Amino acid sequence: MALENQQADWWKSTVFYHIYIRSFYDSNGDGIGDLQGIIDHLDYVKDLGAGAIWVSPFVESPQKDFGYDISNYTTVSPLFGDMDLFDCLLQEVHRRDMKLILDLVLNHTSDQHPWFLESASSRDNPKADWYVWKDGKGRKGKKYPNNWRAMSGNRAWNYHPQREQFYYSGFLPFQPDLNYNNPEVKEAIFDMVRFWLEKGVDGFRLDIISAIYEDPNLTNNPCTWKLFPSDHSLTILFQNLKHNFLQEKSFGFATELRQVVDEYSDRFIIGETHGDEQEIKKFCQYQGQDGLHAIFLFKAISTPFKAKSYYQLIKVFEEHFAEPLMPTYVFGNHDRVRIMKRLGNQKDKSRLHTLFQFTVRGVPFIYYGEEIGMTQARIPLKQAQDPIGIRNQFIPQFIVNLSMESLNRDECRTPMQWNSKSNAGFCPEDVKPWLPVSLDYPTVNVAYESSQKQSLLNFYKQCLTLRNETPALHSGSLTLIDALCNKHLLSYSRERESDYFLIILNLSNNVEKIPSISGDITLCTHDYPSEKALDPWEGRVIKINKNTSFLLKNNPFQ
Repeated sequence: MALENQQADWWKSTVFYHIYIRSFYDSNGDGIGDLQGIIDHLDYVKDLGAGAIWVSPFVESPQKDFGYDISNYTTVSPLFGDMDLFDCLLQEVHRRDMKLILDLVLNHTSDQHPWFLESASSRDNPKADWYVWKDGKGRKGKKYPNNWRAMSGNRAWNYHPQREQFYYSGFLPFQPDLNYNNPEVKEAIFDMVRFWLEKGVDGFRLDIISAIYEDPNLTNNPCTWKLFPSDHSLTILFQNLKHNFLQEKSFGFATELRQVVDEYSDRFIIGETHGDEQEIKKFCQYQGQDGLHAIFLFKAISTPFKAKSYYQLIKVFEEHFAEPLMPTYVFGNHDRVRIMKRLGNQKDKSRLHTLFQFTVRGVPFIYYGEEIGMTQARIPLKQAQDPIGIRNQFIPQFIVNLSMESLNRDECRTPMQWNSKSNAGFCPEDVKPWLPVSLDYPTVNVAYESSQKQSLLNFYKQCLTLRNETPALHSGSLTLIDALCNKHLLSYSRERESDYFLIILNLSNNVEKIPSISGDITLCTHDYPSEKALDPWEGRVIKINKNTSFLLKNNPFQ
């Protein structure tokens, strides 16, 4: 039984590598990444130390939102390959003892999906109630049913002249929301989930799971002073999205989906959501039932890289996601500004941040290119392909350049930088990639960094190797060491059975004194660590005797 539980919890001790398929590797010379491109570089991901791959959508889609607008859930888009090629990818992933999870968009489809085309054709067809339709207000019924806005800022209601009704979309207008109050919809979606599980996929990342249900009473959303959404609350354009996101029925849906996934052994589901930890935790445990295995905790992305801020971050995550749950540490994805920009493009900070991510208790996610220090590209809004970027084209470019949020998601989706050749080795040199390659590719690329002993890429490999080979670091308990925490220092221990590791990080530009610590330094961000001080942005992992006396003292720096 213990072994079975360990296998079922494989996700707790692995590292996930997030591949945005359009931008990873173009194998056929059309300027767009594809399934074969992933297969060609599986050994790279394996050598890095990742144990699982999350792939963005590759099923049929009009590509208005680059795969997050699905027109067929169970077929592969010819843009990326075919089903035989997917089967090959899955086989090759498993042959390397890795896992594959797919990106599932359950909340909405494309407006070109056959389900929606039928639903929109009349008010009495077999799929008339498969989407969220409402009569409008006013004499002619053309006023919005209520004041709801979508997560992307636009009005959430869209008038359809053929039905003379509004359909609801929680994101963009061409992505109508499915009606999960209709049991036929739920059954069709669960059958689709089983289709991929039968093929052998190891789990799913669930897109905006917080949007599955809406308030059936259509209560108007309250106003707020907040202009933009945050990792703490769902707000947009001075509106709190209280009644069209994070409804109680969405938490119940997570438990139903878990029951479907549990029909198969050792599978994993993680959801995308935003909000207070106490609230969104319900996606994992609701009314005594198991839901999702984990959720993304995006507060980590927007937390300043300071000792006190990260101390509080750990405290909050440990409080709400103690065993048997596990917090997630994700610092970038296909929607957010790359972590290197948030760190001021400083590689010493990046090394320290990397050490933190792979030694803290939690599930780490790497967004492709983070391991080589890919930073946010600069692509003018006028050249945006991203539908969000196109919507934001009215914003002056200088404001966009100053923003620490992604107003044009193209900028964090640029092609993976494999080498210093033209197009960074992403596609043939005479082919135009779907997005321009970032200008720093001559030195920020896999080939160059592989040859440099002190590169960020090689430090990633060191961190992942240590984590993978050290049970205390991938599945041990965590304790904050107050005696070694102050304005600039963050320290915590990782413990499992007789193994005890102290992690101490200097999150400042200052040299910070530390007490003499007897133990073996197993990993350090700097080459020549001092016995009594940490250099600026230095971090260490130290294997020590648990009974080391300074752990029992008051903070020596106060």
